[in-house]
Amino acid sequence: MKIYKTLHIGEFHTNHCEDFLIEEQIGTNEKLLAVLDGCTMGTESVFASILFGKILRNIAKNKFYEEFVTDNSIQLKDKLKEVVKILIHEIKLFKNQLGLETNELLSTLIIGIVETKESKAEFLTIGDGLICKDGELIEYEQGDKPDYLGYHLRDDFDSWFDSQEQKVSISNFKDLSISTDGIFTFKNLENKSKQKPENEIIEYLLIDNEGAEFDNFLDRKIRTLKDKWNHLSPDDLAIIRIKNNTPTPC
Repeated sequence: MKIYKTLHIGEFHTNHCEDFLIEEQIGTNEKLLAVLDGCTMGTESVFASILFGKILRNIAKNKFYEEFVTDNSIQLKDKLKEVVKILIHEIKLFKNQLGLETNELLSTLIIGIVETKESKAEFLTIGDGLICKDGELIEYEQGDKPDYLGYHLRDDFDSWFDSQEQKVSISNFKDLSISTDGIFTFKNLENKSKQKPENEIIEYLLIDNEGAEFDNFLDRKIRTLKDKWNHLSPDDLAIIRIKNNTPTPC
């Protein structure tokens, strides 16, 4: 199994990339994956996505250590719920310690745990973004008002989590991707008449296998979009793509 990642700052962003991603071992055959997109209208929006990502990375390390010591594994759904619960708890601690406002804690989040041996996964999307499983697209679009995690820090966790509708269980995948909504923003800024359809760009990044023998597979594709097709992403972009059967070079 091969995991590819790319984190790309949008052409219209000059100071910081407001997206973030993590890929961390959380169990013997389990990976915690997440892509995050800080709210541009929030205060210092890069802060929330990085903070959430750093917390998740630490949670994964602790969980991996706990499993190693206790040899106690739990179902993916239950583990994902537990991770999100700890994440919210930690965010609330930082909010209180640093005197943060809700507007400083706005980030979308696609979070999942992947069982690498059995090729199955559990995902939760909070806000918007895209999941692609073997060419099948699962898009979450909430317009200009994503339901950010920061809005729900005071909610009863069990009630809030159980009410989430943007959950998906995946099994027997060969090619699986998660992406922030920057993937929908690629534009030919030089010649609008040569603008490629959105579905063609998504297919090129999340389905096409050309160049999969390279570790920087996704970075190369984004460079090709820019250098060959003159397509740039005005928005930030974070993608994680997992392949079970990486093709060998010709």
